[in-house]
Amino acid sequence: MQTPILNGIYTSEAGDFRVSYPLNLVPVPVTSGISAGYLRPADGIVSYGTGPGIDRGGINWNDACYRVMGTKLVRIESDGTVTLLADIPGTDQVTMDYSFDRLAIAANGSLYYWTGSALVQVTDADLGTVVDMTWVDGYFMTTDGEFLIVTELTDPTAINPLKYGSSEADPDPIKAVLKLRNEPHALNRYTIEAFDNVGGEFFPFARIEGAQIQKGTVGTHACCLFADAIAFVGGGRNEAVSVYIGANGQAQRIATREIDQILAELTETQLAALVVEPKVENGHMQLYLHLPDRALVYDLNASRLLNEPVWTVLSSAVAGFSTYRARNHVYCYGKWLVGDPTSAAHGYLTDTASTHYGSMTGWEFSTIIMYNEGRGAVVHELELVCLNGRINADPVVWTSYSTDGVTWSAEKSRPAGKYGERNRRIAWLQQGILRPWRIQRFRGTSDAHISIARLEAQVEPLYA
Repeated sequence: MQTPILNGIYTSEAGDFRVSYPLNLVPVPVTSGISAGYLRPADGIVSYGTGPGIDRGGINWNDACYRVMGTKLVRIESDGTVTLLADIPGTDQVTMDYSFDRLAIAANGSLYYWTGSALVQVTDADLGTVVDMTWVDGYFMTTDGEFLIVTELTDPTAINPLKYGSSEADPDPIKAVLKLRNEPHALNRYTIEAFDNVGGEFFPFARIEGAQIQKGTVGTHACCLFADAIAFVGGGRNEAVSVYIGANGQAQRIATREIDQILAELTETQLAALVVEPKVENGHMQLYLHLPDRALVYDLNASRLLNEPVWTVLSSAVAGFSTYRARNHVYCYGKWLVGDPTSAAHGYLTDTASTHYGSMTGWEFSTIIMYNEGRGAVVHELELVCLNGRINADPVVWTSYSTDGVTWSAEKSRPAGKYGERNRRIAWLQQGILRPWRIQRFRGTSDAHISIARLEAQVEPLYA
């Protein structure tokens, strides 16, 4: 009997069935002949060097990787060397965008330009506090949370207070500005408004009435461009927070009930500090939600193929959850470069290992409930059908089971196969009685860098 492994189940103390997503394993909907999908190890992080502080944001500009690390603007060279360029005060997540000749950084409530040789701060008093920024049609557009502000076309350091705009469909604060299809969007707390460049003597952008979305974002960095639309964490007035993809006046919810329940556990301050970013690679179109203690990842292409939302969880801990140490992905020099929100390290992603900056991590997945209509069954054997024996280690895989979704049995281990042992079977015999139902859980560490294609269970019913 084949048992599904792409999602599992557990129960809460409130007497609720909850969905368990794979931890540090990525669902891949590929028909292999063994199964219709498998779990592969999430990418590891290889150390690329050390910078002047924790990572606050990054961008590819003129085929080079620029980051704000600590209080410094830096350039990451192709060999990982960090070149210090200028001072950027603050500790907040920054926004970076560029025009034809300058790189703009919105940080610590201010706007800076890097020209390639010098850093210039916009000191015009009419700029106000910079909450967010984007570049569109020759203008740098910023927001102070109340107004939309554009720089002068002939002088990006000058602001004309007669050219202020606003997002007035709802009296909610502006949290972010994004450009989609060359149309700036004001992302408010409860609404999203799109604008079009109509020129004129004053504010050059006019609201597109039919493109308004009746939901907004919880924070400046809790939104991003994704799949030719805007992905965001937020909601409408008098609604709980969820995850949406919005465009053309419509918003589609992509979160599951489980994701909504996880978000509901966060405080307003934690929600406002969320960082959301996209990553597209190897047939995966992924949306990362960086929470304080983990990252939640949605895969759009896998969801379309399986006709259900596909989520996974990433963590840098050996067991349980901790801050995921790959953030602000930048594709440059033929690899995905990442920063670390917890240290001054920076690195790049690899699919040949699962460690994070040389430190061991753990993975885990569980099954849905095994249930024989209340009649019970004898579990003679459980076997994980895997691709193993790929790395130089002597790994172990553990399994345990639960009959209530809260407490778990003692773990039993099996060797996962040393390097070269690619035909090693990972099987557990005489696994007891299923009465009345059971959830099976499997876990390992980054030493067990294996892809899991199938869980096969040999089960004999107790009663006909």
